[in-house]
Amino acid sequence: MTPFAALHHSDAPLLLPNAWDHASAALLAAQGFAAIGTTSLGAAAAAGLPDGAAATRDLTVRLARQLGGAPYLLSVDAEDGYSQDPSEVAELARELAAAGAVGINLEDGLGPAGLHAAKIVAVKAAVPDLFVNARTDTHWLGDGADERETVRRLDAYQQAGADGVFVPGLTDPSRVTALLKTLDVPLNILYSPAGPPVSHLADLGVRRISLGSYLYRRALGAALDAMADIRSGRLPRGTAPTYDEVQALSTQGSTGKDHRGTS
Repeated sequence: MTPFAALHHSDAPLLLPNAWDHASAALLAAQGFAAIGTTSLGAAAAAGLPDGAAATRDLTVRLARQLGGAPYLLSVDAEDGYSQDPSEVAELARELAAAGAVGINLEDGLGPAGLHAAKIVAVKAAVPDLFVNARTDTHWLGDGADERETVRRLDAYQQAGADGVFVPGLTDPSRVTALLKTLDVPLNILYSPAGPPVSHLADLGVRRISLGSYLYRRALGAALDAMADIRSGRLPRGTAPTYDEVQALSTQGSTGKDHRGTS
C-alpha cells in the first residue's frame, strides 16, 4: 500500500484541500496537510480557460510538475482524462506520475460507464501505484434520484481497479450509509457547507473528504469582500498573509522527495 493509499485507511478520514497554484498549495502544506489535491475549476479559471471542456490538459501537467516535488502527497484532478481514448488517458497518467503525482481523480461526466471503466483499467496497467479516485456524476450532473445507477457505476469502477470512488453532490447521511454498504473501496465525499460536517461524515464511514473548488471560490469571495470594505472606507474583514510571507513562498522549491514508494 502506498503512503497516499494508507491515508484512506487510517483512523481519521483524509481531509483533502484542493489548491490551484503553487502559492495556495504551499500555504496549505504549511498548515500541516500531508496531502493536497488540485481543483480543475480553480486551475482553469485562474488561467482563463473553461473547466470540463478538455482545454486544460497541458496546464494540468504543468501544474503537476510545479507541485509534484514538494513535501506533500499530490493528487491531480484531471477531469475525464481529457480524452475518450483509454490509451491517451493512460499516457496522461504516466506524465502525472513522472511529475510526482501519487493520485488522479477521473470523472465520468455521466458518459458510458464501460468507457470510464476502460480508462481506469488502462491507467492502472500503465501506473499501478497511482491512486485512481473514480468519480461518478450521478448527483453532480444528474439528480441522483436513481440510486441503483450510482451503485452500478461505482461497482463497474471498483471492478476495473479504482482505488477509491467519489460521489460529489451526495450529502444525505442515510444515502451515504446505504452506499457505503455496497463498496469495497474508500468513499470520497465533497464537503458542502450545507451538508454534514467533517466529524459526521467520519462517523458515517467516509474515508476521504475533499474540498473541490470551494477554497478557490472562497478566496475570490474574500477578495471581493475586502475591496467592498476598502471602497466603503471600512477596515477589511479577515486576515491576509503578509507580503514577506507570500514572497517567501516563491523560494520554496522542490525537496526532491519521492512520494511514490510503498510502505
